[in-house]
Amino acid sequence: MLIVENLQKSFDGFRALSDAQLKVEKGEVVAVIGPNGAGKTTLFNLITGQLKADSGSILFKGENIAGLPPYLICRKGIGRSFQVVNIFSRLSVFENVRVAVMSCNKSTFSLFSKAKETSVYETGEILKSLGLTEKADRISGSLSHGDQKVLEMAIALGNRPELLILDEPTAGMSPEETSDTLELMKLLSRERGITILFCEHDMELVFSIANRIMVMQHGRTIIQGEPDVVRNDTHVQEAYLGGGG
Repeated sequence: MLIVENLQKSFDGFRALSDAQLKVEKGEVVAVIGPNGAGKTTLFNLITGQLKADSGSILFKGENIAGLPPYLICRKGIGRSFQVVNIFSRLSVFENVRVAVMSCNKSTFSLFSKAKETSVYETGEILKSLGLTEKADRISGSLSHGDQKVLEMAIALGNRPELLILDEPTAGMSPEETSDTLELMKLLSRERGITILFCEHDMELVFSIANRIMVMQHGRTIIQGEPDVVRNDTHVQEAYLGGGG
């Protein structure tokens, strides 16, 4: 579904990405790991159009999407959440998701369209699937940090993504919220058939859910493989897992 090849990106002479490689098959849950500064967020920003690559290709379902603006990439089926929560804090939970649904239906500015009416049902279904129904009328800015991160996932689902990219989905969460988010990710993959690409510092979460893991260091891809292959790689153990297996 997604193939990244030879991706490079520099900022004022600093090489943030150098020959990054990534492959995500349809239906997989793929994790990207590495220390701060490894290039994970830069990689995600390039895939989703927030940044333009200096060179390399980003193939999504066989089409090179490198350099396309974010709204076109979204329409092609890639959704995104961010490290810093990105929601409409003064709107209700329901309104946040409904805006995304209506945008996907291309009815955002059509006050009397049938799509706008049906968006109520679709929004309700998304909130139900993520456990937000009881909070639908809450102002989004009043939610806990964990619930805001879940709401951001719900907003991404409103655009009906085939590939969902999550940038540190459990950052700042309590252990209970992290566990709940892990179950949500499993649900999205298993029941909705959504392919998931995420980066995360919680190694327990990564190894418990990812089908394959890509490891980055200094903007480069060290290895990508199944969890056991990555866990037993000497370079990965030394660089990220403390060494010694």
